[in-house]
Amino acid sequence: MKNDTPEQLDSDKEIERVIDEVMSSSLSDEQYRKKMQRRKEVQEKRIAQAVPEKGLIIVNTGNGKGKTTAALGMVLRSLGHGYKVAIVQFIKGAWEPSEKRVFSNWQDQLEFHAMGEGFTWETQDRDRDLDKASAAWQKSLDYIRNPDFKLVLLDEINIALKMGYLQVEQVLAGLAQKPADTHVILTGRGAPPALIERADLVTEMTLIKHPFRDQGVKAQPGIEY
Repeated sequence: MKNDTPEQLDSDKEIERVIDEVMSSSLSDEQYRKKMQRRKEVQEKRIAQAVPEKGLIIVNTGNGKGKTTAALGMVLRSLGHGYKVAIVQFIKGAWEPSEKRVFSNWQDQLEFHAMGEGFTWETQDRDRDLDKASAAWQKSLDYIRNPDFKLVLLDEINIALKMGYLQVEQVLAGLAQKPADTHVILTGRGAPPALIERADLVTEMTLIKHPFRDQGVKAQPGIEY
């Protein structure tokens, strides 16, 4: 993952400084307007210097809830733009995902494959889990390499990496084969450092409270599945 340039870092500091001054000071209306105008100028300069388009490698990881949900929001946006999208689910698949039923409305734009057989403590068969993960990865490669697909979501692939069902080197080699304008999202807790280093956008979901852990509330339709 490339480091920010000194100019980008200076812009970030400038924006933070303006926000701190606005939040911590008692400003007149005119002073506030000038501060906001300065922030607008800095932001517009950054946008003007930005690259118009680039296919991104996006990682949603961490122990908190919402990794797949955030990725599906990007899927919905892409479908709204008329793009073709592929979803491959690595661990989920023992049940019919509700997302698959919803996205059936975009059958001409979306390919959806739930190729897992549930969580590892449910399958209790490592060899079968390895085979399923390998098959899911081969299916993923077909979409990653295909320039017709603007977005490819590899749901829970980080779990497959963490469990040793896939090797991070083979995943990185596969990502290197994607077309320049294709986006790939990889979700699941425990994303390996090498994948985080390669990614363009990384978000870590932090668990603060969870209804199952803290209150014993089971997974509920519309929230967890």
